[in-house]
Amino acid sequence: MSRLGKLPIEIPAGTQAKLEDGFIIVKGPKGELKTKIHESVKVAITDKEITVTVADPTNVKDKSLWGLFRSLIKNMVVGVNELYVKKLEINGVGYKAATSGNKLTLNVGYSHPVVYELPAGLKVEVQANIVTISGIDKYMVGEAAAQIRRIRKPEPYKGKGIKYADETLRRKAGKTAGKTEK
Repeated sequence: MSRLGKLPIEIPAGTQAKLEDGFIIVKGPKGELKTKIHESVKVAITDKEITVTVADPTNVKDKSLWGLFRSLIKNMVVGVNELYVKKLEINGVGYKAATSGNKLTLNVGYSHPVVYELPAGLKVEVQANIVTISGIDKYMVGEAAAQIRRIRKPEPYKGKGIKYADETLRRKAGKTAGKTEK
């Protein structure tokens, strides 16, 4: 038995879930999400909860799909009720970010500004050196944050670059080989 898969998912007030043509659709106050369900995964929706089961719980592949789809549906239910948020911190002299519409312009030490176009459904805000990405889809928020961080990863000597706000960097000491006393 899957430990995660067998747990029911509670549906909060103001949220609707339905099955349609092999897809699960979850609607809430923040928006609507839709995901295709694998054929070996069975989803049952009641008034207040969603339960996920599989055709053969002894099959290793089905057991892994059981927990996966339970987590995906749980993330959908949470996302349509409260937004997922990722914060990035920009460190470096002259490094800055600006937004215009769905585009994020980054000046991070290259000879040209880097323009990142956000996918539909995501919002970005810039305050000083903090970039905040928010949206209802957990995967899209995390992927956009990872792609923005990839533009200029933090370097280990001075810490310059784009990092997650809660990330701790392992700093390296500079060259000390030539400074030994004799």
